[in-house]
This record gives sequence, C-alpha cells and structure tokens, in this order.
Amino acid sequence: MDVIIETDSRGRASLGRPGKRYVMHEDADGTLILEPAVVITELERRFLANAALQAQVDYARDHPSERKARIPRSERA
Repeated sequence: MDVIIETDSRGRASLGRPGKRYVMHEDADGTLILEPAVVITELERRFLANAALQAQVDYARDHPSERKARIPRSERA
C-alpha cells in the first residue's frame, strides 16, 4: 500500500499512532525505509544470542521435577 505523506511547516511527517518506534534506513537513491522496531535490554539481547542458555531454560521448563530450590541470599551461610 502506497501512501502520500505531507510534511508540516517544520518538515515533520506523522507516522501514525504516537509512541511507535522505527528503524530508518536510507537507500543510495534517497529512499527512506522505516521498519517497526522493539527495544530490548542488553541482558535480553545476550540471552537471545546464547543458544546453549536458551536450551538450558527450555530443559528446565520441560522438566520441573528436576529443579533445585534456590536458597535466598539472606539464608546462605
């Protein structure tokens, strides 16, 4: 779907609902491409990049009877 966007007096264009995030790419011919974006934390990015850790989490979810109780720090020696 093609849409004509008109800018305001300051050269701004509305992209729809407020609060949406986009990554903008500019092609060599000047075409601007906007892709919807989601911001994640560094910890989430590292988790998603670590297949071994994801497999461990999946295994733990699939085998709840093998889980070990976690001792709170206040109760550790």
